[in-house]
Amino acid sequence: MMTIPGRSDAARILLDLEPPGWLLAHSAAVAEIAAFLADLGAARGRPVDVPLTEAAALLHDVDKLEPAAQLAPSLGHGAAGAVWLTGRGHPELADAVANHPATRLAGPAADAWLASAGAEELIVAYADKRATQDVVTLDQRFDEWVEGHPDQVLAIERGRARAHLLEAQVCTLAGVTRDEVVRLPWVAAALAEARAAGTPPQ
Repeated sequence: MMTIPGRSDAARILLDLEPPGWLLAHSAAVAEIAAFLADLGAARGRPVDVPLTEAAALLHDVDKLEPAAQLAPSLGHGAAGAVWLTGRGHPELADAVANHPATRLAGPAADAWLASAGAEELIVAYADKRATQDVVTLDQRFDEWVEGHPDQVLAIERGRARAHLLEAQVCTLAGVTRDEVVRLPWVAAALAEARAAGTPPQ
């Protein structure tokens, strides 16, 4: 069975979950930022699996949609998506999906994770912090979370500090500055191909 879905197959998985427009736009932005970074890293000889990174980035929020959302209350965001994708035959995506949430950067194991995580995990987590519906800065993203969750400011600020360390790691891997991070367009074509193909993969 296929484990790492290609671009159109990942798009078909996402479309089958009937994402609302805002989530589809966010997922596309994350996937294209991740593709830009992974492609540059691979070109520089860094150990990064580009197809894995792209698929995990596009599917990182599947547990915000049914039926994967049913797992989220007990497992938590990210972990629920990883379990659902593993159950669908895509276990290679699990680590990158499980470890993308901002809460990962605020937790007590954040420093150990930053030191040991694979390039794919780091890139997907970072791309998620650089995207709303399009590319934003880390501070814009974290300011948005502070505004939306004033009761969690201390945890968010811990995450922000770690996110800047994450940014330095990923930009070094890709050989770019934070201001040079852009999208590598591919999702629109993959979605069009997936829609034309019809039935999603099992």
